[in-house]
Amino acid sequence: MEALRRGETEPVGAYIIRRLLTAVPTLIIISIIIFSILKLAPGDPMSQFAANPSVPPEVRQNIRKQLGLDDPIPVQYVKWATSWAKGDWGFSFSSRTGVKGLVLGRITTTFFVMGLAFLLSVLIALPIGVLAALKQYSIFDQIATTLAFMGFSLPTFFSGLLAILLFSIRLGWLPFIYETKTAHSGVLGLVEHLKFAALPVLVLGLFQAARLMRYTRASMLENVKQDYVRTARAKGLHERTVINTHILRNALIPVVTIMALDLPGIFGGAVITEQIFRVPGIGALLITSINATDTPVVMSIVFIISILVVLANLLADVVYGVLDPRIKYS
Repeated sequence: MEALRRGETEPVGAYIIRRLLTAVPTLIIISIIIFSILKLAPGDPMSQFAANPSVPPEVRQNIRKQLGLDDPIPVQYVKWATSWAKGDWGFSFSSRTGVKGLVLGRITTTFFVMGLAFLLSVLIALPIGVLAALKQYSIFDQIATTLAFMGFSLPTFFSGLLAILLFSIRLGWLPFIYETKTAHSGVLGLVEHLKFAALPVLVLGLFQAARLMRYTRASMLENVKQDYVRTARAKGLHERTVINTHILRNALIPVVTIMALDLPGIFGGAVITEQIFRVPGIGALLITSINATDTPVVMSIVFIISILVVLANLLADVVYGVLDPRIKYS
């Protein structure tokens, strides 16, 4: 996170533009590192043709030349970066289709499922974390802390299997395989999509909520004991005003940092959850592409996640100034 100085400020729009411009070299360096690692990794995207006896060696060589696989790595990177910036993300070796259409077709499903999971985690973690801190050592605090510890300790692949056994197989309430095609459209279609997404959203949302709740509680406890809180109470301010205006706004600053780091992590870490519930998102596509040594697809997905990390950090810095007016954009 870029440090925000206290003092003279600049307009929010100018600050965002400046941060986006400074993010360009960072993304270029990240793309060079990712591209080099993928190219130096073992495996050949033409191995599927090599295993096919009906494809002559000269045909395989012509395909490699057309795809630019025989060029030096720096030349391949320049071609890829130039095309990617123009909107041409390359050609998938395994799917025989354009990478852009393939990734964008999957990323909408991931945004829908993982976005709901992130929203669920925030709606659960923030109020429970605040109440647990305000009622420290109470029964509510002990129960919330224990459940958060259990939820954070259980990996998603284990809790996902438990959810399938309970809600799908035992009770028969929810489907455990995500279907992108529904029998209805409009509101009924949305309801069907929500029903398919219920289990992965529940599993991933509760896992993230357990982690976020612990940070919220700890940050609240750290601010409750500060001198400015005692001063606000000594002035006769209502307890709700003290909590909402003084304690909560300052306590949310480190929580926002954690949320900004978790947001792209949810999409990057959706691999396991999507594999369990057969969600046709970018996580499942990433695993398939890695196994097939489909470098253009892997490169595009990883680079998109890198862009999300940069944007999430920028969003967090903007929110800092909203929570604490003393923090200036400069």
